Amino acid sequence: MRMLLSPVSIIKVPYIRKVFAAMFAVTLVLPATVKAEEDPEKSSASWGVGIGAKSSQKAYTGIDRENEALPLIQFENQYIRLFGPNVALKLPGFEVNEANKIDFSLIGKYDSSGYEDNDADILEGMSDRKSSFWAGAKVEWQNDLADVSLEWVHDISGHSKGQSVSLGLERTWQINEYVMLTPRFAATWQDSKYVDYYFGVRKSEVLANRGFYEGKSGINTEVGLRGIYKFDNHHSVFADAEVTQLSSEIKDSPLVDRSTQNNLTFGYVYRF
Repeated sequence: MRMLLSPVSIIKVPYIRKVFAAMFAVTLVLPATVKAEEDPEKSSASWGVGIGAKSSQKAYTGIDRENEALPLIQFENQYIRLFGPNVALKLPGFEVNEANKIDFSLIGKYDSSGYEDNDADILEGMSDRKSSFWAGAKVEWQNDLADVSLEWVHDISGHSKGQSVSLGLERTWQINEYVMLTPRFAATWQDSKYVDYYFGVRKSEVLANRGFYEGKSGINTEVGLRGIYKFDNHHSVFADAEVTQLSSEIKDSPLVDRSTQNNLTFGYVYRF
């Protein structure tokens, strides 16, 4: 894994930003140069609005569970997909055959991994770590067995200057006309800059109960389950639960006293 990722790790941030600026420009031109497939579902746009609630338990010692309300906006056409804090600009894909399709996209997301020094006693006196905006690229392979995805993102906010690579697997079952269930699994490699920023302890932050720690790259694993109940074509509710098994490089941090963290999300969406 490290040998495969090492070329990515040496790319300079200014170069990455120039590449993404060019890629986004190309994507904005695509609608005028690429003819859409004659598929009504792909050529039409869908809108949705709603409200959600998220409950998160981070791994820091003594930190309280965080609960927050989330306004939800959903939009999708053949060029863009938006839901909550995630956006994807769709690039041209192709079909290998009727059962195998490969899609490419440029993605952006907001990651709320940051903390303030008053969030827990173990963090008192630490410099605040800020949440970040991330951007990158994603490829998805849809087939009869499952949907497989490979994603690379970089912290474009410049806070951690980190990057990560995720390999995901999920499948959706249509239980009946009302209920859909989607279990998923993912393995995510996070580089040393990311781990050190959020779980490291700088020399200026060392205390008797908090030793110096320099984070190293590691791999987290995640399992999750999403369920959707559609009352009709307009009204639906959803629930999503996920548990992340943290890498040993994170668990070794003096700021952490648990091996997992988890998120629960609930919401209602009205589709126009």
